[in-house]
Amino acid sequence: MDKVSKYREYVQSLLSRYVSGDVSDDEVEVQLIFDVERDHYQWLNIGWQELNRVYRCVMHFDIKDGKIWLQQNLTDQNPAEELIAMGVERQDIVLGLQPPYKRPYTDYGVA
Repeated sequence: MDKVSKYREYVQSLLSRYVSGDVSDDEVEVQLIFDVERDHYQWLNIGWQELNRVYRCVMHFDIKDGKIWLQQNLTDQNPAEELIAMGVERQDIVLGLQPPYKRPYTDYGVA
């Protein structure tokens, strides 16, 4: 299995595990979006809470140029470190949620 295929598997596994603790109800649906053709992976909450629309991207990963980009994380989880524990190289994780000028100062890869 090539590196990108492994990374797809790792990201899908991680999101599936995280989402298992987020339960859908009659008002708000929990969705996992896996676009393996374009390498976009998201955990969404969609629905209504009383009169308020809920449309929240809880976590979002992309795989670009052989690297995993963490684009959004609204949890207290540390998915980057969990990906490293799964076998992803530290320099293959880019914190896309950080501005480009800060990325060289993280312990992770840059674009």
